[in-house]
This record gives sequence, structure tokens and C-alpha cells, in this order.
Amino acid sequence: MGSRVKPRLGIIGGSGLYESEFLEAQETLDVVTPYGKPSAPLEMGKFGKEQVAFMPRHAPEHSIPPHRINHLANLWAMKEVGVERVVTTSSVGSLKLEIRPGEFIIPDDYLSPWNIPTYHDEEVVHVTPKLDPSLRVRLLESAQKAGVQARDGGVYIQTIGPRLETVAEIRMFREFGDVVGMTMASEATLARELDLPYASICTIDNYCHGVVDEPLAYAEIVSVQREKADDLTRVLHAFLEAAP
Repeated sequence: MGSRVKPRLGIIGGSGLYESEFLEAQETLDVVTPYGKPSAPLEMGKFGKEQVAFMPRHAPEHSIPPHRINHLANLWAMKEVGVERVVTTSSVGSLKLEIRPGEFIIPDDYLSPWNIPTYHDEEVVHVTPKLDPSLRVRLLESAQKAGVQARDGGVYIQTIGPRLETVAEIRMFREFGDVVGMTMASEATLARELDLPYASICTIDNYCHGVVDEPLAYAEIVSVQREKADDLTRVLHAFLEAAP
């Protein structure tokens, strides 16, 4: 591929994290995959001891809606360039009053009531999904070091998008989960199929539809994402600084 950088860590940035300016000696790499085009070229660089490949999940200008993200190509591209583990950031809504907007959560499990992609369409292969415990611990420790409050564990429920959920759907989800998003379950499952350890830190940007009396407005979700972007970047810096 002609790349000078051989990344060990892949970072997929969610809503609010589109840039990789924290990396040194950057180069951009277009990766051709059997599954089509990834969300964006990989930004390859270094932070301290860690070699990193970065990709914005929704493209640099947030032009790809959640239901159109090519997760198959995104994770394959990471594996193709040599990434050994993947950390992501995600935007979620809270299903519980005690899980407040502006906080962070590092899920330890997930639930997807709808179909998610697989690399095994032509053969019978069953994987056991999981989020990587050691990466989760590193994210928790990094949040603490950065002075950012992050909840340890919780169930992430993935919906399809791009629409938000109905009050009835949220009422059902509250029985089974803690936060709702539209991407992490797909990524985590595909990473597992590729034998890539995976974990995610999620920004809690809103209460889900009907959890509180105030109406849910997308503009407010975006506003919280922007407010917490600096905190999220600090957590990633602390994570990269602690690289073994």
C-alpha cells in the first residue's frame, strides 16, 4: 500500500469527532475493500507511542446518515491496514433519568432488535458478540485521568435511524437497556467477526423521546455534541498517552 505508518489502533469518530488533527505525521490512505467505499479515507498518524488509523464514521462533513454507513467497508479497511484493535466514539440518548445528558458512558453490552450486517452471508459462521473488557478499562481510566465523568457499563440498544424513536419504542427499550444509538452494535459485531477487540465511549446527548416532558429537538442534540467535543478529545488523548 505504500504507507509509512503501520497503525495498531483504529479510531472511528462519531458525531462531533470528525478531525484527526491530534495525530502527528499524518498521511491519507484510500483503501479499496470488497464491500465498497468506506465512509472516508483513513487518516494515518502517530500520537506518542501509538500508531493510529482514524476515520469519521459519518464522513468529514457528517454527510452519511446512520442507516447508510458502510460498516462492512469501514471495519474491513481498518483490518486491511493492520489495525489490531478498534476504539470508537458514539452519540446516544438516555433511557434513564439518572443517566444525564452531558455525561459519558462506556457500554459493556448491546442489543439490536433489527438485523445488523455480517461478513458471513455465504457460509454458516456464528460468533459470540462482546465488547472488549481491557479496552473498556483503558477508556474508563482515560476518562478519569482527563477529569471526565464516565459511567462504567450499560446496555446500548441500536435502532436503524435516521428517524428518532417513538414514545412507545422508548417505553419498551427502557425495560432492557440504558442508552439508544444507531451504529455501535453493527460495528462491534463486525469487529468481532474480524477478531478485532472493540470498545466505545458514548456521549449522552439527550433524554430519549418521552423520558422527560420536554420535547426532543435535534438541534439540542447537536448542541450538546459540540459542547462535549473537547471532553471527548481529552479522553482520547489520555487513552493514547497510556498506550503500552
